[in-house]
Amino acid sequence: MKLLRVGPVGKERPVVMDAAGNLRDIGEPEIDGAFLASGGVARVRDALENGTLPIIETDGLRIGAPVARPGKIVCIGLNYSDHAEETGATPPPEPVVFMKAANTLVGPYDEVLVPRNSVKTDWEVELAVVIGETCRYLDSREEALARIAGYAISNDVSEREFQLERAGQWDKGKSCETFNPMGPWLVTADEIGDPQDLGMRLWVNGELRQNGSSKNMIFDIAEIVRYLSWFMVLEPGDVINTGTPAGVAMGLPGQPYLRANDVMELEIDGLGRQRQTVGQA
Repeated sequence: MKLLRVGPVGKERPVVMDAAGNLRDIGEPEIDGAFLASGGVARVRDALENGTLPIIETDGLRIGAPVARPGKIVCIGLNYSDHAEETGATPPPEPVVFMKAANTLVGPYDEVLVPRNSVKTDWEVELAVVIGETCRYLDSREEALARIAGYAISNDVSEREFQLERAGQWDKGKSCETFNPMGPWLVTADEIGDPQDLGMRLWVNGELRQNGSSKNMIFDIAEIVRYLSWFMVLEPGDVINTGTPAGVAMGLPGQPYLRANDVMELEIDGLGRQRQTVGQA
């Protein structure tokens, strides 16, 4: 299934897309941790199969992030062999973990703002994992995969000077407002097949900048979820950004960082497409 949230900022309405592409009201207050933990996905699937969900009018409706504000956004750095190579970094022996503020989450077509005093705002197409059940001290990869609700596209927008040149943690280069467009929908895990074989692409102003695959992850999704569960409790609705392939501005000749009026377009096989225009904070 494809789960979405549509409507103005702060007034999004949870819906599901049917096989014909219609959006149907799912009759739930939100797509969030409580929804996922209480069997919401199964309820919606049953109602969709039974034909009891009403179609809603979608003309002109904004698409929001597919999950309501998560408890946390956990990110994995340097997790693609080609990206580590382009940045001159040694592949890490264990996952590099950092956090991103939950209020960075915006819709897949919302404006992305270059922060004030920024000259190195960068793009990163990423496969996002949404947790469906509590993860705590998981022992196996199978347990980890069983606790994933679904997948979505994330743009892990990053300010490289803030991240790497201003001392301290990476978080301050990752947590500026609008720095995590997500969506357009949450695709449930059963529809993805092999999440380690998804093509990932990003264009800036029509020029292809990233063209990679999730098969190039250093630590795969099962290992990421299992590993994180030994350092923090992952809860339903939490989001994990799993890393980006090569092609970010930081690793390109001339380092063509984002400026106001640039346009980013992103897609991942089976997960849809995003488009953001860049503005100035």
